[in-house]
Amino acid sequence: MNPDERVRNLINRLARLDVARTWTGDVNPAQRAALEYLRDANQFSRTPSHVAEYLGTTRGTMSQTLKALLRKEYVREERSASDRRSISYTLTEHGAAIVTDENILAGAFGSLSPTEVATLETVLSGGLKKILEQNGSRSFGLCYSCNFHTINNEHPYCKLLSLPLTEVESEKICVEHQTGMQSGR
Repeated sequence: MNPDERVRNLINRLARLDVARTWTGDVNPAQRAALEYLRDANQFSRTPSHVAEYLGTTRGTMSQTLKALLRKEYVREERSASDRRSISYTLTEHGAAIVTDENILAGAFGSLSPTEVATLETVLSGGLKKILEQNGSRSFGLCYSCNFHTINNEHPYCKLLSLPLTEVESEKICVEHQTGMQSGR
């Protein structure tokens, strides 16, 4: 087996072991992934289509996943004030509690040195970037690392949406993210 296949197999095995441990009560791994994304996404990136695109699934599948989470009261549905057809989701307190559990990957990588973690993050991010480019997919990066992020009057600001941001929002995943030079940090 060549080195590329060995790396792929290691990544897949780690992912499977991680997913296998994500069954929590009545929440399956796909539902947990949606909850984790909603926890980490900014207010502009929580529609069913955004969650589906980020997780690499269909809109229909994600719509059903979010409806199940709504029935279980792990998420709240919010309609856009400007477009009543547009729906986004936020975690309820109950939903947020589920995604605070320690995961096995964090535990396993917790023993690595900061340099090893940084190297691993760089390598995996590079691989993800190539796959996203090949698929024509969005980067969904962290707001503060986006070309549109800036500091305006000592506060984070999104130039694309012409909106001030909170520090917390600047640390969240954004569907509008565009890579380039890091600005504002």
